[in-house]
This record gives sequence, structure tokens and C-alpha cells, in this order.
Amino acid sequence: MVRAVIFFIIIFSTVVVIKASASAQEWSGTERDVLRTLWIGSLSPLPNDPSNKVADDARAANLGRKLFFDKRLSSNGNVACSTCHQPDKGFADGLALARGVGQVPRHSPTIIGIAYSPWFFWDGRKDSQWSQALGPMESPVEHGATRTQIAKILQADTFYSRAYEEVFGRLPDVSDDKKFPDIAAPIDVPESRISWDAMKATDRRAVSRIYANIGKAIAAYERLILPGISRFDRYVKAVLDGDKVAQNKLFNADEAAGLRLFIGKGNCTRCHNGPLLTNHDFHNTGIPAIAGAPGNSGRAAGVRIVLQDEFNCLGPFSDATGAECRELKFAKVAGDDLIGSFKTPTLRNVANTAPYMHEGQLDTLNAVVDFYNRAPSARPGHSELEPLGLSKKETGYLESFLKTLNGSFSAPQQVLPTAE
Repeated sequence: MVRAVIFFIIIFSTVVVIKASASAQEWSGTERDVLRTLWIGSLSPLPNDPSNKVADDARAANLGRKLFFDKRLSSNGNVACSTCHQPDKGFADGLALARGVGQVPRHSPTIIGIAYSPWFFWDGRKDSQWSQALGPMESPVEHGATRTQIAKILQADTFYSRAYEEVFGRLPDVSDDKKFPDIAAPIDVPESRISWDAMKATDRRAVSRIYANIGKAIAAYERLILPGISRFDRYVKAVLDGDKVAQNKLFNADEAAGLRLFIGKGNCTRCHNGPLLTNHDFHNTGIPAIAGAPGNSGRAAGVRIVLQDEFNCLGPFSDATGAECRELKFAKVAGDDLIGSFKTPTLRNVANTAPYMHEGQLDTLNAVVDFYNRAPSARPGHSELEPLGLSKKETGYLESFLKTLNGSFSAPQQVLPTAE
């Protein structure tokens, strides 16, 4: 009798669990429509970059990949683009604050799928992938190099000089150290600035053209770094296909509950929407700056910088016409909502790219979910967040769901030899 009762309890409990799991994974037509917008299958083809005519040139990507991993493009020979964007760490670096030749005051975000964004860096101070690639190379705390130094490396290296000329045409001769000193760039480093200002205008322009083209080649490679399918995407496909068996195999009840919170009560899709789970916009979430941070004005400062950038879409090194630079021409340049606002990062592979926020202020997904749930007030500016009122169990569901966003990514694994 006792065994029979125990057997009944086990069977009954199993039925209840199965029913609860199935119930948790029932989706309305409206919810399925939302899930479809977040699915990787809804990702559109790569947008054109009219400012970079070689953006989709395989030869440029071949050149750009080697540049991306080359540590010679730094003042100490130890820093490359890949130092802060490491493939085995989701093209991030796992640090709260990036480390180049010095301490960088910002966290390194992943660059997977970044080609879809109209703005670059946390504050949007660059408006193209190629112009973004140029910023760190002359930053005193990142690569710490100068554009004349980099141009000379390009000329001295047989692979680089040949590959450059295949894509961009004749490489100007920059071997004369009197005309082209190694340390010369228009940056806030006295030795570099003085040497740069002493150069002839035509020589400065020739070096800047080489420098811009280097950025365009790196961008051609980075455009190939794209997100792949995650367990979340397979789950959404099962939902759209009406495959209940696959749904229950792919997501447990907690993960399904977390997804429901993500698109519902959690209000996450207000900013993290579309197949890349970002709206590519800027928001003030009230995250406090770390002690000693250089400034937290965010987009308010970034938009002023990009408008004055010699490498912006409207600048002399862009391949675009003025009519093709709508994002820059119509960028919002003032307003209280820009103060303290930073770019919304993608959530794809989010569990692999800790820590989080623009200064790496939060160490774990649990801390991030808790922060958004509490929605503390902002300084500076005004936080857009409102307290969510989620229970501890619900925040756990949300965290469980976010871990399902980890997936593969595609990127060329080796540099192929250029054609003879």
C-alpha cells in the first residue's frame, strides 16, 4: 500500500512538472511575433558602408586581418587590435577596463556583429567601423603608435606593401626620415604634435590617406565577424515551427520563464531588440562611474567629437557623398537625454563577455539584472530606468534566459596569401 502511494505521488508529480513546463512554453501569436524579431534568422544582410569602398573587398579583408593581429602597430610592440578583442573571449578581453600600453578608461565591448551599428565606441564618437579602428592606434594608452610609424611599417613589410597596392593603388614612399619622422601625429602628445606640424601639408595628407586606408582594411575584416546560432535561436525556431517536443528539449521552465520576462515585465526589449538584441542607441541607465573616471558625459561628448573628426563620413578620407551621410548629418547634438548616455551593447554571447557596462562596473549577470531591477538614480543626467519589481526568483529566471544567448560566431581563421 505504501509503495502504491509513493508510486502515485511520483507519477502525479511528474505529470504536474510536465504540465508546468509545457504551460510555461505556450506562446501567443503576439509573443511569437516578438520572438521572431529577436531570432537570428531575421538578421538582415550587412548594411553597406558608403564611406568605405573596399568594405566588402576580400583582398582588403585579407590585409585587414593581418593588421588586426599585428603587435608591431604599437609603441612597445606588445599591443594589437586583438589584445582587447580576443577571439577566444568573444572578441572582448575579460577585463573591467581595457589594457594597452597603459590603462584604458573604458571596458572593451565585443565586436561581433558591430558592422550593423551606425555608431562606434561607448559614446559614439566614431561613425564608421574604419574610423573606429584608427582611434586606438594613436591613443597614448592603447596602441600608443603614430600614423607615420604605422605607414613606415606598411612600406617595409613585403606582404603589407604588396597587399596595400593590390587594394588601394600605389603606396607613397615614406622612407625619408627627415620628411616622415617615426613619431609624428596630430595628437595631444607634444613630441608627436610638434613633428607633425613641422611636416609639409602634402606629406601629412599622404600619410593620413595611408592611415585611413589601414582602417578601411581592418574594417573589411571586422565586417566578417558575425554572430551565429545560439540555443535561444534554435528555441525560437521551434516555437515558430510549433515543435513542442523541441521546445521542451531546448529550454527548461526557468529559461522559458526568463524569456517571457525579457519580452514582457522586464521591459528589456525597449533597448535590447532586433536580432542583435540592441537598438544601437544611447541610454542613461544610471550606472555610477568608477572612482577616478575621466568623465561620464557619454553621448553628449561623443557627438561633439564625431562631428569634428577628420575621418568622419563627411571628411576628406571618406568615400561617401554628402547625401550618404544621413546618420552624421542628422545626429542629435544637444539635449539632457544625451548626458550620461552610453551605447546599448549586444546581448549575444553576453554570458561570455563579463564584466559589464562601459567601465566594467558590474562583474556578473546577476549583478546586472539586480541593478536594472532596482533602477537607482543617475549621476550625471537622468536615468531612463524604472524599478521592475521582480522577485528574487524572477531575476533568477531572467539570468537563466540570458545564458541561452551564447552561441557561435564566424570569423576568418587565417590570412590567405595574396595572388601573385
